[in-house]
Amino acid sequence: MGLMTALKAQLSPSGAGDTPTPASPSATADEKQPEMMKSIEGTLQQQNIYTDPEIAGAAKIEAIESVWGKRGRYMLYLGLAMMMIIFELDNSTVGTYLTYATSSFDELSMLSTLTTAASIILAVFKPPIAKMSDVIGRGETYIFTVSCFILSYILCASSATINVYAGGYVLYAIGQSGTAMLDAILICDLTSMRWRGFSYNIIYLPFLITPWISGVIVDSVVDGIGWRWGIGMFAILMPVCAATIITTLLVFQRRAKRAGLVLVERITIYEFCSRIDLGGTILLSGGFAMILLPITLAATTTSKWQTPWVDVLVALGVVALICLYPYEKWVAKHPVVPVRYFSNLAVVIPVLIACLDNMGFGSTHTYLYAWSIVSHNMSARNALYLAYVNGVVQCLTGMLVGTLMYRTRSFKWIGVAGAIIRLIGYGVMIRLRTNHSSVAELFVVQFIQGIGSGIIETVNIVCSQIVVPHAELAQVTALIFLGAFLGDGIGAAIAGGIYTDTLRGRLAHHLGSSANATEINELYDSITGVLPTWGTPERLAVDEAYSDVITIAALALSVPVVVLAFFMPNNRLGDGRNLMEGVEPTETKQPEAAVTDAPIELAEK
Repeated sequence: MGLMTALKAQLSPSGAGDTPTPASPSATADEKQPEMMKSIEGTLQQQNIYTDPEIAGAAKIEAIESVWGKRGRYMLYLGLAMMMIIFELDNSTVGTYLTYATSSFDELSMLSTLTTAASIILAVFKPPIAKMSDVIGRGETYIFTVSCFILSYILCASSATINVYAGGYVLYAIGQSGTAMLDAILICDLTSMRWRGFSYNIIYLPFLITPWISGVIVDSVVDGIGWRWGIGMFAILMPVCAATIITTLLVFQRRAKRAGLVLVERITIYEFCSRIDLGGTILLSGGFAMILLPITLAATTTSKWQTPWVDVLVALGVVALICLYPYEKWVAKHPVVPVRYFSNLAVVIPVLIACLDNMGFGSTHTYLYAWSIVSHNMSARNALYLAYVNGVVQCLTGMLVGTLMYRTRSFKWIGVAGAIIRLIGYGVMIRLRTNHSSVAELFVVQFIQGIGSGIIETVNIVCSQIVVPHAELAQVTALIFLGAFLGDGIGAAIAGGIYTDTLRGRLAHHLGSSANATEINELYDSITGVLPTWGTPERLAVDEAYSDVITIAALALSVPVVVLAFFMPNNRLGDGRNLMEGVEPTETKQPEAAVTDAPIELAEK
């Protein structure tokens, strides 16, 4: 009962509109209005106006809380729910169509390249999206990310070549990166430290249902209307579902502005680029792209790593990353990756854990869908279920862990247990994820790994967010996501390198002299339409080749994750937003608490 009471209090609407001050019997509405405006004007004169975008976004949310009234919070939660439903439905279907799209262009080996590129984009676009939401507002940034989604759907669905599809997939990755970032920022804006872990995971509640629904959808689409229509229908569904949250944010931002709680500063395009740290973003994204992509692309050339362009790209990538630190420290006015965070173990350790853990995940899951179809003759639906059971268990575990954190006000030893469970899951995978494993054994492996993932991700988010003020919540969240998605990109590159470097040779070995070069290349580049009949000696040889490749990926990355978990700080979770501030996010906000905002409107130069 105590837990439910606390949850109800956390979700109940708050703000100035909830608890109006009783009016004096002698005071009329006309008499009170001038007095209120004088009070606001006096407050504006007394307060310092902070124009730094690193604090503007948080202050803007606080200003919205001051004016949204009794139903405002519920409208925002409804908008988040609709956004997450369509986001998760998209996430569990569109990514799956990538396998069929590359196969239809006879370019299955491009799967890892596109996955790696998408992972890099998913990672490096989170910090600038976080800063953009501070500079121009959460609602306006949602408009940008949803627009990227719509354009990507159109390009991918109508693509005639793999290059056009790849361009659409890049835009898709930008939209997905930004939307996920904004969802996480909003829910963390509105919750206390104790509820942070639970609330962060509750927004992924639709993921408990969408994979099972999407399995049926993917099966029907692949066997029926085709992957192009499967992607194209989201060009209509996404903007419809996103309309509620965008409208809610924009309406209440406007109300806060009209009430005098939001001040506007007009800046030039140059100043805008400075505030989102365009230079740092280019160094960061370009550096990692030039290092990670060659890992996958090198094996597609005859001379492999001896190819000059591979060495040049890697060298340029290293130079860019080396230049990033001094640029962020001495040049950038508003760093996309604040270097001072790296002196705080509560930030450094979660970033490292997120990176290492996702490296292991990416290396072992990039080709899981294709492998399950080839080596276990799974249908598109069952292969999708196998690929997403990890995420479903992760979501459930995260909510349970968040509830445990609320009860215990602690997280460190929960994180240690999660790292150990993750290690056990990888160990079991070596034994049970083979060509001869049963379907039940394959699902057991995914279930164990999902438990470990749910604990690790929840602990990472809470550990890092509570040690910075609310004004920096978006930036530190982006940094954790950056580490996670960069790790996933490296893992996908490792898997792609193994695939492109070894599969042709293993196919030739297992198929023997009966297979010619043309047949081997067709099997290498596609999993649709060219596989030998299930049960034949040729099909068994292909199965063995795929199973050899999938078990090569390095799983020892989970060992340092366990070690790092022991060094994680064990800060006590209080009832405020963070350890830096003692303010309850559910308390009634006074106008002067939100006057520090200065959202930006671009001015013509």
